[in-house]
Amino acid sequence: MFDAIFFDLDGTLIDTESLAMASGLAAFAELGHPVTEDFLHQLVGVDLPTGSKIIRAAHPGLDHEALHPLWQTGFLAAMEEQGLKLKSGALDILQARLLPMALVTSSGRREAHHKLAVAGIAEMFDLIITVDDVTAPKPNPAPYLLAAEKLGVAPARCLVFEDSETGAEAAHRAGCFVVQVPDVVPSKGRWAHHLADNLLAGARQAGLLI
Repeated sequence: MFDAIFFDLDGTLIDTESLAMASGLAAFAELGHPVTEDFLHQLVGVDLPTGSKIIRAAHPGLDHEALHPLWQTGFLAAMEEQGLKLKSGALDILQARLLPMALVTSSGRREAHHKLAVAGIAEMFDLIITVDDVTAPKPNPAPYLLAAEKLGVAPARCLVFEDSETGAEAAHRAGCFVVQVPDVVPSKGRWAHHLADNLLAGARQAGLLI
């Protein structure tokens, strides 16, 4: 049924969102602009420039030049201290290597490769597409279309695992088959063919696993 499997990274394969939430809350508070988790939920799955626009619109008086370095420093410290846990079922699907696999992430190239190394899955992909490889990030379909092109497969024959609305929309608009496993933000599955509680359940619903 499928010729390739595409995975999002943050919140889909690795549990980075909880670290990002905690370090983000701390960074905003330190700069005198405390925010709620609901506000940070708007930033899940989006690239850095898009997220910056959302933040600037909501907090024009914030020191925006200081925010990202402060947030990133806190996130990296937490990641180095706690490591990165794989989401439930991620290793089972990756190690099965049922089909060619690509990573399609809104993280930058350097950041993505560092996370993959910390999580111990850096060598498991045939292709890695980051936000640095495209001119239009998710929810634009460009990242998934590029992954399909580079692997030489039709988007309609690609199975995508995503956690966020932004990522699921990108994959759906690319014409891929989308399994969405929500992480910190609940979803009604508007852009998904299947909405699942975890990766293994989603893989079974898509017919990838029995």
